[in-house]
Amino acid sequence: MAKYVFKLPDVGEGTAEAEIVAWHVKVGDTVKEDQPLVDVMTDKATVELTSPVIGVITETAGQAGDKAAVGSIIVTFEVEGAGNASEQKAPAKAAAPAPKVEAPKPAVAAPPPKVEAPAPKVSEPQKAAQPRVAGERPLASPAVRKRADELGLKLQYVPGTGPGGRISHEDLDAFVASGASTSGRSGGGGGLSKRSGVDEIKIIGLRRKIAERMQAAKRHIPHITYVEEVDVTELEDLRVHMNANKQADQPRLTLLPFIMRAICVAVTDHPQINSTFDDEANVVYRHKPVHIGIATQTPNGLMVPVVRHAEARDIWDGALELKRVADAARTGKAAVEELSGSTITITSLGTLGGITHTPIINRPEVAIVGPNKIIERAVVRNGQVAIRKMMNISSSFDHRIIDGFDAASFIQTIKAMLEHPATIFMR
Repeated sequence: MAKYVFKLPDVGEGTAEAEIVAWHVKVGDTVKEDQPLVDVMTDKATVELTSPVIGVITETAGQAGDKAAVGSIIVTFEVEGAGNASEQKAPAKAAAPAPKVEAPKPAVAAPPPKVEAPAPKVSEPQKAAQPRVAGERPLASPAVRKRADELGLKLQYVPGTGPGGRISHEDLDAFVASGASTSGRSGGGGGLSKRSGVDEIKIIGLRRKIAERMQAAKRHIPHITYVEEVDVTELEDLRVHMNANKQADQPRLTLLPFIMRAICVAVTDHPQINSTFDDEANVVYRHKPVHIGIATQTPNGLMVPVVRHAEARDIWDGALELKRVADAARTGKAAVEELSGSTITITSLGTLGGITHTPIINRPEVAIVGPNKIIERAVVRNGQVAIRKMMNISSSFDHRIIDGFDAASFIQTIKAMLEHPATIFMR
């Protein structure tokens, strides 16, 4: 057997290091070529590294949340044939088992009188469901605790069969099947009971990256937030009409493609909005193409896939590309270039949009636009009270680059187009 070492490659544009997000294998596993080994994250994306060889894993470097330098050994294999590393240490490992072969000899005589000793301990799980010592926290995973709460069970009374009395899902099933009840929702307490304990969750991977970026954005950028209400009644009528008459190969339209198009038109009159700011070099880059980032909630956290050259896309093409990049982000299939390079961002919570919010700028951009939910309410139009579909637009700007007047003018331009949607298609 030979030794093969796998070093962390440069997974993107000269990256110096990457964070270990999740291991798919452990020491002792036999892996096939191209089998997933570990997920690592750079500043731009999460990358799945696969095995370059067939072999047995003898060593892994680091745990989830640790940083690894590009070029450092991340996995060591034992492989058939020639490896790629020195085998000077191999003889020592081969000789190590020899002394262990002798160890069983004294153990052969020892077991007869002692073998029966562990037997009585097997009966420990048969103990009745008795309260634990006051203050003693039952051992259980977060999933087991959540399920016990849903069942109305106090884990204090559930016997655990795992190491150290750890409670498993099977223990919950057995306890419920036994007919026992410790429901915190019954009895004279009216279903109320005290809770104790703290779940410790390490912030790693994408969640840590999001935290770092948000902190950097708030620390470096003096935000100015501007909110304006928009009457989208006519726009909603148009959207419904277009969806009712769309072709089979066309996507269903949401409000976002219209906002994307309005932004592309508005930045021609307000070019400073479509900019990025290098605050270390004190240089503002005004971009002619409009690459719109779409803040997207994914199972792994918030990501910002990019609709490139939105200025060259009509409503249908913009909607199609928006859906494609958002789906790629949600399924973890987005390429590095699809998650970087935006010049302005839209953030929307859809039906959860609330009345208003204060979006954080996607640094190094200088502006972010956040539509809120649409609600019907009474408004005064031409001296008459009418029921209209109203929506607030929340927006934030980098006050170092964008003055309040320019920020308000930009949003007012968008407002005018959304309230008179025909004008979106006139430029």
